[in-house]
Amino acid sequence: MLPTTLVSPGSHGNGALGPRDAARHTAGAKRYKYLRRLLHVRQMDFEFALWQMLYLFTSPQRVYRNFHYRKQTKDQWARDDPAFLVLLSIWLCASTVGFGFVLDMGFFETIKLLLWVVFIDCVGVGLLIATLMWFISNKYLVKQQNRDYDVEWGYAFDVHLNAFYPLLVILHFIQLFFINYVIISDSVVGYFVGNTLWLIAIGYYIYVTFLGYSALPFLKNTAILLYPFAILILLYLISLACGWNFTKMLCSFYKYRVK
Repeated sequence: MLPTTLVSPGSHGNGALGPRDAARHTAGAKRYKYLRRLLHVRQMDFEFALWQMLYLFTSPQRVYRNFHYRKQTKDQWARDDPAFLVLLSIWLCASTVGFGFVLDMGFFETIKLLLWVVFIDCVGVGLLIATLMWFISNKYLVKQQNRDYDVEWGYAFDVHLNAFYPLLVILHFIQLFFINYVIISDSVVGYFVGNTLWLIAIGYYIYVTFLGYSALPFLKNTAILLYPFAILILLYLISLACGWNFTKMLCSFYKYRVK
């Protein structure tokens, strides 16, 4: 079970640090600790990371309650254990190899696809989204009376990873079983199934992202992060009306990139 309560004596009621604690927990110190643990596999809690991955599908709110617990006990919102990132990387590599197999790619083409998905789709886009959300949340969503608090960039990146994992499983694993036999066909059923999987995956990304920022007690108006749902549903309906097949477009794009 995920821990949910306990308040550290060195933190304020809303999870903020005192001046002396803040000095000891600089961004550089947190980054060094995280990278150091990345080199020591035995220090990673893979069992707990697996529980988080399960709860991201069944009850993502519980995952963010644990982030609040970490703030109360370890003085930071962001993960201090890279186990989740390591497991996500393994999932990403395995699913991408599966994608290459389904698309009948050769060995070197699959390697190129793997590099593209890891460094562009996951890391590159993740850094961009995390930085954008970090800026927007600190600039516009922090409550006026809590201007002394801010969203950690590491937490913004963790929120992206949390939201990216369900999207990865839906589009890079579940979808694989339907691509060749259903989705990439020219039938209505094909683009309906494919586009519906995209709707679910991106919708889940938006929802888990919203939960991540709404869990921070010093942010306001986080419901605006759900507004993209309206655009997503509209785009989905337009795609069905026009016969667009997003999965077929993605497959064609991947094959073009690895040539």
